[in-house]
Amino acid sequence: MQVAANKVIAIHYTLTNGDGQVLDSSQGGNPLSYLHGHSNIIPGLETQLEGKEAGEEFEVTVEPADGYGERDDNLVQQVQREAFQGVDQIEPGMQFQTQGPGGAMVVTVVEANDETVTIDANHPLAGVSLNFKGSIESVRDASEEEVQHGHAHEGDQADH
Repeated sequence: MQVAANKVIAIHYTLTNGDGQVLDSSQGGNPLSYLHGHSNIIPGLETQLEGKEAGEEFEVTVEPADGYGERDDNLVQQVQREAFQGVDQIEPGMQFQTQGPGGAMVVTVVEANDETVTIDANHPLAGVSLNFKGSIESVRDASEEEVQHGHAHEGDQADH
């Protein structure tokens, strides 16, 4: 069975950046299961897996435009420290959820002092080329309910 829309795909993968640093991996755990064609994974990876079959290995590079987007310097801004009421210690790398124009968003602290905090609302992988290496463990037809809900349901095993 081939990877196509409305199929539940299970993959094992290792994700690295351009320097070869491992950013994420399913190795040693359960494969990642997703509903193909429903934007459950980044577009560049989904496109590259289309038409492959269970048992096939893949090596895919996804450029930022088809991954988490390019970095936008306008999403880095300084805010007053008082915006973080109730947080005693603020350090670079900390993440906070806030409300943006499009709803909830996560920001990362870049720099902090007694008066201001510099935050970055870019996705941490924005502007990064993503290298995926892995294998397609299984492909199965999605249930009607999964298609209606737009995602794979946990515990449903795919055919090998």
